[in-house]
Amino acid sequence: QVQLVESGGGLVQAGGSLRLSCAASGLTFSSYAMAWFRQVPGKDREFVAVESGGTNYADSVKGRFTISRDNAKKTVNLQMGSLEPEDTAVYYCAAKIGRLYGSRWPNDYNYWGQGTQVTVSS
Repeated sequence: QVQLVESGGGLVQAGGSLRLSCAASGLTFSSYAMAWFRQVPGKDREFVAVESGGTNYADSVKGRFTISRDNAKKTVNLQMGSLEPEDTAVYYCAAKIGRLYGSRWPNDYNYWGQGTQVTVSS
């Protein structure tokens, strides 16, 4: 079965950096657009970034976060810099069939990871 497993979350001070990774299995990785979303309690899941041939970012993270993928290793990464307390959330990796058709809408995604907590202290 399809599995997406995130890692790399943790506690970091404001201004610091973290690198999240998502390892995929059970799917033809190169056929999927890969994205990161985040969610805080009581709020909807929020788009962060997508890699679908090119890259697209939420305005709130543009210039601070970088998404990248390695098709050979079946991984997608999110390098996060200049972190702010507002970036505190559970971060989820997601896969959408259609390599070149990324989306900002969670409902468009076929598979999700279990999430990894990122906490940024002020």
